[in-house]
Amino acid sequence: MSSWIVPPECGATGIGGLPHMDPRQACDDVLEAYSRFPYVPTLPNRGLMESIVFCDSAPLPGGFIHEGRLGIDPSRDVGSEMEKIYLDFIEKNVAPYARTDQNASAFFEMAKRDFSSAAILKCQVTGPVTFGMQVVDADRRPLYYDDQYADVISKMIALIARWCEEAMRQFSGVKETLVVLNEPYLASLGSSVVPIRQENVTAGWEDIAGMVEGGLGVHCCANTDWSYLMGLNPSFLSFDAFTCSRELLLYMDDLVAFMERGGVVAWGLVPARPEDFSKVTPDTLFQQFSAIRKQVTDSCSDELFMKQSVVTPTCGIQTGTPSQAREIMGAAAALSDRARAGRP
Repeated sequence: MSSWIVPPECGATGIGGLPHMDPRQACDDVLEAYSRFPYVPTLPNRGLMESIVFCDSAPLPGGFIHEGRLGIDPSRDVGSEMEKIYLDFIEKNVAPYARTDQNASAFFEMAKRDFSSAAILKCQVTGPVTFGMQVVDADRRPLYYDDQYADVISKMIALIARWCEEAMRQFSGVKETLVVLNEPYLASLGSSVVPIRQENVTAGWEDIAGMVEGGLGVHCCANTDWSYLMGLNPSFLSFDAFTCSRELLLYMDDLVAFMERGGVVAWGLVPARPEDFSKVTPDTLFQQFSAIRKQVTDSCSDELFMKQSVVTPTCGIQTGTPSQAREIMGAAAALSDRARAGRP
């Protein structure tokens, strides 16, 4: 069963993909910026198989790639492939769900590094909702609308997540691990245009939370049903605070209760797209952080807020250059340092 993570004390870490083509440089840059709370980046610019969904698609029953699209081959024995996932899930057989250097080059590069300064190590996998909504069947219907596929995808992701945390723990020596589900499609909760059934989301979350032993988080970069999401008790709730903090703060009672239970909020305050980052300064970022801090601490202690917060860039950092990404990651670390020091 997943667990809460060590309080980050308003430290800093990163989110998701980087624009780098060189895994060594990507890992160097992450460890330089976030030595205490490093993360394993994804490198989608290296190729299709390192991008969201595709990087976790190898075990998908019936899955095949044609002209840059992931679909289902109806000629395959999908039933037996599903049965294998169910059996592996019951037996916690994670070996067939291992990352490879073809879909996670930075993962294997990070395995060579020194983590003596790290309190926790984080990685990211595609969430089951986003995976199931991005892959379609022969009738171009999202797999997530097929109840059996929705169920098997969640169990497949659970096995991938368990393999990731075991591998991170083994190669790093860091006791605390965190696997974050990348779930942009959770923004569709409550939507009549792209409907997502809450009971399927809950069932999938429970499958994954029951499989991993360390922290299990979720990243949703747009507005969603925050009360429901915090009610799932993720260890780590990551979101775009630069543009969506007002919406989350409408759920203040839920937010404070979540933090009191041990939940960590990752405030994505540093805009990761270069065109947005060029319009902010260290002072404007600190002012935005301070405004959030003041609003939240009207309902809880400042100690709780700082203890259960972490500062990150928003997602989208892979759209720039490696040098721009270094600057953005450094800005998140600097904002964290300034907040922790209490400097005006």
